[in-house]
Amino acid sequence: MRRLIPALVLAATGFGAALPAAAASFDCNRARAPDERAICAYRPLNDQDVRVGQLYDITRHLVPMGGRDAIMDQQRAWLRSRATCGANRACLARSYDQRLGELNAVMERVYRQGPF
Repeated sequence: MRRLIPALVLAATGFGAALPAAAASFDCNRARAPDERAICAYRPLNDQDVRVGQLYDITRHLVPMGGRDAIMDQQRAWLRSRATCGANRACLARSYDQRLGELNAVMERVYRQGPF
């Protein structure tokens, strides 16, 4: 069952195709907020943004219908919280680590409900 996530991540990224230099989950050319500009300018944050975006998309499609709204509400709340970091890279990295942990916990619950 744990093989499901790598397969889904590969599918979401075009089966492992190389990502463009600015692969954030949003258009870096339109980034205006300090947090977005920092994410676009610093590759490790950009990479975390891509991971969160992919895992969010996967969890949103795997959770039962009633859980989707909650996942989407949590994502919106997290984005507001992330914005309070401004351009502070350490704060942004902590925010991404926390969100990745939350999304991974959702996936663990999905795993336990298998089979797939």
